Amino acid sequence: MKRFVWRLQRVLDIKAKEERAKRAELFQLTEKLAETQGKLLMRQRILQNIISGIAEKKPRKRLSKQEFFLKYSVTSEEEIKKLKSQVSELESQQREKIAELLETRRFKEGLERLRDEAKKRFIEEQEKLDQKELDEGATVSFVRKTRHIVQ
Repeated sequence: MKRFVWRLQRVLDIKAKEERAKRAELFQLTEKLAETQGKLLMRQRILQNIISGIAEKKPRKRLSKQEFFLKYSVTSEEEIKKLKSQVSELESQQREKIAELLETRRFKEGLERLRDEAKKRFIEEQEKLDQKELDEGATVSFVRKTRHIVQ
């Protein structure tokens, strides 16, 4: 029996490799997004802790701490805005990567279906050829036996 060879196998291999690469990129992007979100949450918690700490102080001590906090909060707010914009940018990049990955996966799965169908057809054709050889062999054998008996 001949070995099954599919002409588009190289394309399928390339698409599978491309899918693995895109999945790795998506994983790295997701890690970066989680890290940035963690930084953002930490900054926000620090601000909340400082505010609650200042609120608990007595009025005389509170004024100096409030003044310091207000000076600090401007830069802190800028960092928070910067982190929020990074998060939104990373989320949009993540959505794009997911779309690319899904498109590549669909294409690869379509190629796999085509390969499976081609393999089924190949096997059916080989089985027909094998059956035809068996039938011819049986016919030749039958003819020889009947000729031998007649003579």
